[in-house]
Amino acid sequence: MTSSLLDYEVLTFDCYGTLIDWEAGIWTALQPLLVANDAGIERSEALAAYGELEYEQETLTPDLLYPEILTRVHRDLATRLGLTTTDALDRAFGSSVPDWPEFPDSARALSDLAERYRLVILSNVDRRGFAASNQRLGVVFDAVYTAEDIGSYKPDSANFDYLLGRLEKTFGIRPEEILHVAQSLFHDHAPAKAAGLDTAWIDRQRLSENGDWGATKPVDERPQPDHVFFSLAGLAEAVEST
Repeated sequence: MTSSLLDYEVLTFDCYGTLIDWEAGIWTALQPLLVANDAGIERSEALAAYGELEYEQETLTPDLLYPEILTRVHRDLATRLGLTTTDALDRAFGSSVPDWPEFPDSARALSDLAERYRLVILSNVDRRGFAASNQRLGVVFDAVYTAEDIGSYKPDSANFDYLLGRLEKTFGIRPEEILHVAQSLFHDHAPAKAAGLDTAWIDRQRLSENGDWGATKPVDERPQPDHVFFSLAGLAEAVEST
């Protein structure tokens, strides 16, 4: 039986893809490479390749900070797409996270949700990158846990083990009091459900209505979220009306 939205005390969030429009950020940051090569690469092709390569790199080098992950992914993506890159282009892409835009509804929805819940971040970036993005979001989170803190990247189960351990130790919060809010079925919903958490799917790509996977690696067996919304504003409105 699905819990009421008011049964939870904490909302834990993925950031990139859920609060920050990482696909727009990635695509914009790829333009110097594409322009330098006069390449007519489709957005969907580039993002799908990015999703595969990012996961491969994060699995291979989980101890690297996210800017270095991005730097290496950019280099590998150029090779995958048959393009010529440079160290300067790779590094520029690696440092692009602060430029990635927020979704238009994120700041207002987070502000509204903060009136009812503790808000916590579980993100696959480094602390500096998230701090830059947080300025765009305009809310003070009760806790922020990054891949830099944990030493691994989602969907590794260690990230959710870390989240649950910290929330229990810091706030006395039990798993049944947590709702994990995320866009990515691959990075978030599958491991969150395996960890025993309820989840809310912010299905911005309308994947549930046959949208595409974008920059997210597909999963063979889709987890079943407990709640589904097409925007963060939709979640905030549902809480308000409950």
